Amino acid sequence: MIVDDHAVVRSGLSAFLMAYDDLEFVGEASGGLEAVRKCADFRPDVVLMDLVMPEVDGSEATRLIRDACPHVQVIALTSYKEEELVQGALRAGAIGYLLKNVSADELANAIRAAYAGRPTLAPEAAEVLIRAATHRDEPGPDLTERELEILQLMVDGLSNPEIAKKLFVSRSTVKFHVSNILMKLGAGSRTEAASMAIHGRLVK
Repeated sequence: MIVDDHAVVRSGLSAFLMAYDDLEFVGEASGGLEAVRKCADFRPDVVLMDLVMPEVDGSEATRLIRDACPHVQVIALTSYKEEELVQGALRAGAIGYLLKNVSADELANAIRAAYAGRPTLAPEAAEVLIRAATHRDEPGPDLTERELEILQLMVDGLSNPEIAKKLFVSRSTVKFHVSNILMKLGAGSRTEAASMAIHGRLVK
């Protein structure tokens, strides 16, 4: 089963996975809660789960699916490789973590591995986990280069749409990064985050 809030992604994934004779596409869902409900109906062996979705995100949906249907294996399939997403998905019970730039053969092999109970981790995700483990004792918030770049623009007073336009990314991507920044800094607002960044000399 494929879970993604973008219809074009769902149709694309189902189209190239159906080229493999040993894989059967049983259904799709456009969000986390719908995925939980449809798992009971479709009874898939493996779920390809997007992580950044409105309302119920992929990690929470993974946890709910694993609680209700322990036999179902979940592979996180996302465009993001941030530490919080990787660790959140794995803690929720995902057996794999892949980026959406994965090839069709690699994805098919990951599905087969998940069905057999074997994990698959994208090299980028493994690198994030290793880096997090080796830098755990370093002081200060562990902001990525992109998050520091966005934090600087927040300090400069740019809004999310303005940041998105400047960095040539979507507004939802900026919103995701801003949420991560606030969480890592323990800030309750953009203004507080900007103040903490200036006083902590995180940015210029």
